[in-house]
Amino acid sequence: MNIALIAHDKKKDDMINFSIAYSHILNSHQLFATGTTGKLISKATGLNIHKFQSGPLGGDQQIGAMIANNKMDMVIFFRDPLTAQPHEPDVSALMRLCDVYQIPLATNIAASEIFLHGLERGDLEWREILKERQQKEGNN
Repeated sequence: MNIALIAHDKKKDDMINFSIAYSHILNSHQLFATGTTGKLISKATGLNIHKFQSGPLGGDQQIGAMIANNKMDMVIFFRDPLTAQPHEPDVSALMRLCDVYQIPLATNIAASEIFLHGLERGDLEWREILKERQQKEGNN
């Protein structure tokens, strides 16, 4: 599965610790991240991560484009709800795209743990089935 990892500045340490704790699950999947977050996670864990631009420079939109093109399966986004973000419209657009395209979105550690445990059990296989059906419909 393709998984996006995003964290606002005050949540980057949480994302790093989360990625270390769950690296045994994350390493079995294709990982994508906004620039700084990806660099920090990769350095701390050794995980292979495709890094986009930083969020304020368009990274959120790049991940949004993957969602809109059915190339993202899950988004883990540690948001800082107590700090105003200069790119808040991009954040809102990304979250809206997750809702429109039925992409699981976790915005805190608790939800992210549930998602990864579900992923480990195979609970999200419906994404693969949906992709296969969409590809068949597109080819007809």
